[in-house]
Amino acid sequence: MRSVRVRIGVLGLALLTGLTAPTTATAAETASSPTVEERRLDGDAPQEILRRSGFADVAPELARALDRAHSYAQARRVVVREGTALWRRAVDRAQGRGPAGGDLSRDDDRPLYWARLGMTRELRAWEPGFRLGDERRERLLDELERASRGQTTVRHPHGKGVKRVLLTGFDPFTLDRDIRISNPSGAVALALDGTVIETADGPARVETAVFPVRWRDFSEGTVERALRPHLPEVDLFTTVSQGRVGRFDVERTNGAWRGGFGDNENVGRTETIPVSDPASQPQWTSTTLPYAQIVAADTGRFPVYDNTSVTEIPAGGTEPVVRPQGPTPGSTARAGGGGDYLSNEIAYRATLLRDRLGLHDRLPGGHVHTPVLQFGAGNTTEVTDPEFVRNRLDIIDQVRSIVAVAVSATERTRG
Repeated sequence: MRSVRVRIGVLGLALLTGLTAPTTATAAETASSPTVEERRLDGDAPQEILRRSGFADVAPELARALDRAHSYAQARRVVVREGTALWRRAVDRAQGRGPAGGDLSRDDDRPLYWARLGMTRELRAWEPGFRLGDERRERLLDELERASRGQTTVRHPHGKGVKRVLLTGFDPFTLDRDIRISNPSGAVALALDGTVIETADGPARVETAVFPVRWRDFSEGTVERALRPHLPEVDLFTTVSQGRVGRFDVERTNGAWRGGFGDNENVGRTETIPVSDPASQPQWTSTTLPYAQIVAADTGRFPVYDNTSVTEIPAGGTEPVVRPQGPTPGSTARAGGGGDYLSNEIAYRATLLRDRLGLHDRLPGGHVHTPVLQFGAGNTTEVTDPEFVRNRLDIIDQVRSIVAVAVSATERTRG
């Protein structure tokens, strides 16, 4: 999720091919009204993805369970249970456990995304036999979102001997350009959640979560709420998202700026990233991942780059300037290495949280951009094809290798 201002990647293509212009939310979009994302659910591709993965039953099952709830407390238990079950089901499918549910490849992240939207749409439309109200409905939606994204089930082992890694991914995005889109970072999260990676310096347990591509959730602190309990106890973290075609990037610097590109609700934000205590907010944060060792290692078929470029307004200046070697003293951020969209923002927020928790010098963490996940040549209509699956599997395997290198490099530096 890179900025169109920095380079024409997947987002630039979206603009050039007519993605719906960013708008602001209207008052009519209340807790009980379907969202822009939910209204896409009735398209042929989402329905085919749900059918061919066996996830078409998820939303109807939630609706039936809600109809048996006779109080807010019961409804809350239902959404937590069903949301957690969806996350676990998606992880199990991705990791080869249980039935495949259809012929869609197990590594696919899209069934989780579309099934979740079916659940949230059912919850919005639900008319219980007791007074609910918009505020309580929003709380239930929040519980459902967090549980179905793996944000409430991160559990790292205690004691010595196993390194603890936290990794995050994203939903698909730019769906108005191509509703078939998959996000490899989400697929990585499903494939690696709860797994143990054998590294040169011993085993590493990976826990994961997925985040929405929505400005409002980030403004409301979803990243900090999900990560704050875990950063002090992990040995390494990395946020992951989709970046450029044909390459990985380890982003060196993150900027405190939103560039206005439309999110999955077709809402844009152009402003300084809103955080708590803005008086102490830095314009830039930096990776503490062992980028040199990651770039030097043979981790897979895609090249991996140490990306140092940013866009800034220099101290005393008024116009943005691209700085290939990183920001200059006193400058104002206009794009980090990862652009000015939500991938840059999650990297900025996670590393700022690391620093505010006093962990900068002991916790390696930062952002990795994967290659764009591409369909096979000539495929403009089918929801999958062999090249599409191969590319996604190769990206998953390479992220696993990058994590292994990062853990080992960190241990050797400490040693």
